[in-house]
Amino acid sequence: MIRLSKLADYGIVVTTHLAQNPGNALAASELAEATHLPQPMVAKILKMLARADLLISQRGAQGGYRLNGSAEMISVAQIIEALDGPIALTACIEVAPGECEIEALCPARANWQRINDAIREALVGIPLSEMGNTSAAHLRHRRRPPQAPLLAAGGN
Repeated sequence: MIRLSKLADYGIVVTTHLAQNPGNALAASELAEATHLPQPMVAKILKMLARADLLISQRGAQGGYRLNGSAEMISVAQIIEALDGPIALTACIEVAPGECEIEALCPARANWQRINDAIREALVGIPLSEMGNTSAAHLRHRRRPPQAPLLAAGGN
């Protein structure tokens, strides 16, 4: 199973809410209430995203967090990487060449890299502005070409 961390998942929820309220600085408590997420987790996410320059933090009575740029210019990949680090499906993708014990013998490493690159490219291609728009996601899904049927294992 490939699954985002809870931190990245919640980060996308929080930033999607910010994208739906452009220009408004929202406090951690407001975002936690609006998204029904735990306030300490929201505060942690906001700080991490601000450190990654995806959010701007404003102090004072009108303070809070807002996107650092338009939601069209922030990708889902940027949010995931700010919260979880580099996107890597397997440990061998994370390590530098020569650090994997079976790298020289592994027949799958090059293909894992291809798969990882394809997933990262897909996430880079999804702007935050589309995350709250269910109709856009539905239309994109419908435009995909049909997949070839899988062959039965061991069949000719």
